[in-house]
Amino acid sequence: MDKELIIRLIVVFLSLAIHEYAHAKLADAAGDPTPGIHGRVTLNPFAHFDPLGSVFIIMSSIAGFGIGWGKPVPMDPRKMHNPRWDHFWAVIGGPLSNLIQAVIWAILLKVFMITQSGGSIGDSSSVLLTFMVYGILVNISLFVFNLIPLGPLDGMWIVGTFLSEQHRYRWTRWNLTIGQFIFIALVLIPGLLLKIMGPPLTFLARFLGLPL
Repeated sequence: MDKELIIRLIVVFLSLAIHEYAHAKLADAAGDPTPGIHGRVTLNPFAHFDPLGSVFIIMSSIAGFGIGWGKPVPMDPRKMHNPRWDHFWAVIGGPLSNLIQAVIWAILLKVFMITQSGGSIGDSSSVLLTFMVYGILVNISLFVFNLIPLGPLDGMWIVGTFLSEQHRYRWTRWNLTIGQFIFIALVLIPGLLLKIMGPPLTFLARFLGLPL
């Protein structure tokens, strides 16, 4: 297994662990004990692995980009202080954690490039550079990917927050049935996912200083 692939896998699994932890921590802070009962209020990556999502992470990393999903965090909005909006923040907290991670990696990359300006980049510096670049790329990919409004992605629940109760029930039911098959097709049809995600990814990468 080559060094770049190992770095990509480490970054993806770390980013997903923080993503799922953000869901669990915000739900727990809102008064919902469910994530804690299931042992999800933790940064331990193994607590957040989803078998299918992990396989897709490995396959997509080998293909050259690296993306996937973790095991959904169980939540019960009825136990939250403000069920509708606390649940919204617990859901959107996952993608936002990836955006924050991308910004942190971008700042580190900027500092790194300034300190390395005019000097040669050795093997250790090259590894750090690879980590930082993938830290940005992987996290903006997870941010955009999870905002797609299809079950079981976070975007489905985010959209549901702004619907009436009746329409929210129909929207959720559709996503957890037909929407899941559309999601699977989106993942399996070669190039379709990247075509959809391409424009926002390019914008975010350039905004954070990557010349894409």
